[in-house]
Amino acid sequence: MTPPHRPAAATSVARCLLGVDVGGTKTAAGLVSADGALLTSVVRPTPAAQGPAAVLDAIAAAVRELPGHHLAEGLGIGTGGVIDRDSGVVISANDLLPGWAGTRLSEELTARLALPVAADNDANVFALAEQTYGAGAGCRSALYVSVGTGIGGGLVTGGRLLRGAHSTAGEFGHIAVPEATGLGCNCGRTGHLEAVASGPAMTARFRELTGHDDGRGLRQVAALAEKDSGSAGDTARAVLAEGAGALGRALAGLVNTMDPERVVIGGGVASIGDAYWRPLTEAFVAELLPGPSGLRPVPAKLGPRAAVVGAAALVLEDRDAAGRPLPATS
Repeated sequence: MTPPHRPAAATSVARCLLGVDVGGTKTAAGLVSADGALLTSVVRPTPAAQGPAAVLDAIAAAVRELPGHHLAEGLGIGTGGVIDRDSGVVISANDLLPGWAGTRLSEELTARLALPVAADNDANVFALAEQTYGAGAGCRSALYVSVGTGIGGGLVTGGRLLRGAHSTAGEFGHIAVPEATGLGCNCGRTGHLEAVASGPAMTARFRELTGHDDGRGLRQVAALAEKDSGSAGDTARAVLAEGAGALGRALAGLVNTMDPERVVIGGGVASIGDAYWRPLTEAFVAELLPGPSGLRPVPAKLGPRAAVVGAAALVLEDRDAAGRPLPATS
């Protein structure tokens, strides 16, 4: 069991927020200051196999472990699936959280914790974190992309995160791209960006081309691309060029459409190094229209804490929507 992190100042905070990131295997909960500092946090297993009620109970228990949780003015939840931001209901979800679809997150957690609760998709939460405290702070328009086991993100226009008419805005992984023709996507269809540019997709492609399933992960593939001058290095470079290039071209198409001030890329894949960023940036730049031709993608700033901090920022978003002033951020 991971003990909670307890900085000395945590219990003296006059006003703070709660953020929770719910995944299929673990749940992270944190107490966050209004300026985005993660004051204290806990990580606990997600009892996904026991059903939604058990997961909700586990979330509430994790929150109660946090020193100073009683000082929070609200709780934000980020989780996989399509979430109705207004009602806090899970519209649809994958099999990592069995039975999660239909769960009334805001209602159930308010009943357990006697706090206002806001909920959203985890990719939107990542975007909100970077927009509020990270690489996009101060931008009126931005494109945020998280690349890991899947590909998602968020669109900001007029300083607000766009959810869309059906709560699916930012599902960039399901853009159809020619590089993925015939390849199966996690959504059950074929030909989508996620099937060629996500971490598992690129790793699987490397193993397919080399004929070896030696447990080598994407970071090892990227290391080969940087340092190996033999056939394995050539294959690694080709795989990364294909996946990162497909992503770069897709993002350039979005930039040509919405003309944002900034493009921010985060997630585990974005941290594997230059062997990934070089082909991504080259493909991105090659497709830009003259207007935004000077734009370049930049890395996200918040790293792993973005999930919890962004979830907490949902509380600020609700406060702003209600007409109350937002705190100043650096």
